[in-house]
Parts: sequence; structure tokens; C-alpha cells
Amino acid sequence: MSDQTDAANTIVKKYALFSLGGGFIPAPKLDLLLIATSQALMLRELAKEYDVPFSKNLGKSAVSSLLGGYLPTRLGLGGLGSLVKAVPVVGTYIGFATVPAFATATTYAIGKVFIQHFESGGTFLDFDPEKVRAHFAAEMDKSSSKADAA
Repeated sequence: MSDQTDAANTIVKKYALFSLGGGFIPAPKLDLLLIATSQALMLRELAKEYDVPFSKNLGKSAVSSLLGGYLPTRLGLGGLGSLVKAVPVVGTYIGFATVPAFATATTYAIGKVFIQHFESGGTFLDFDPEKVRAHFAAEMDKSSSKADAA
């Protein structure tokens, strides 16, 4: 692995941990905002590492396209977990059981997909979520397996 790849993987791990922390925020919707912010900051830092021009709007669009096509029922788990936090007492526990793991897995998978994309010479302008959907799903499964084992 190159030094650049090592640095990029370190960036992904850092922001996956930030997303994990965001998942523990008890306020519904605020947790999702913090997770999305963490993912955007990760993409900005990865783009800088690979000398790829960063656009906040293109980054958000790329992530939305990637997540939007990934099994909506699984994605619903993260959003539903966030909203469930609004239910007194029980909701907080359910949200704490689902949102942090989901946030970590999605951030990690997004980061790994963009590392591969940037290393192959890609930019935000030529990012095609359809072409990387299988890779994203594999990274989600890998990340989820690691979380289950821990």
C-alpha cells in the first residue's frame, strides 16, 4: 500500500469514529446532521489528499446518489433509529443501538469507495454511483461484520 493510501485510510477511520460519536447524540435529526457533516468533511479531506478539486455540492450529490440506491430498507434503519430517539426512554435505547453502528458503517463504506475512485484517477465530476454500488455494498457488509464482531 502506498503512503497516500495509508493516509487516506487513516482519514476514513477518523471520520468513521466522528460519525460513531454523532450517532450517540440523543437529539433526533441533529445526529443525522452531524453524521452528514462528518461525511462531507471526510470527502473534502480525501479530495485534498488525492489533489482532486472539492465541491461541497458535488460531494453531497455523490453521497446522496450512492446512498439512495443502496437498499432503502437498510438505510431506513439509520434514519428510523434517529427518529425513534424522540420516543421517551425506550426510543433513546433503540436509537443508541442502531444509529452509531449504521453511521460508522456508511461513513467507512463511502470513504473506501472514494479512495478507490480517486486512486483510479476519478473526480467528483465523473463519479458514477451505479458503477460502484456493488463495491459500496461489499464495504458496508465488511464494516457491519466488524461492528458485529466487536
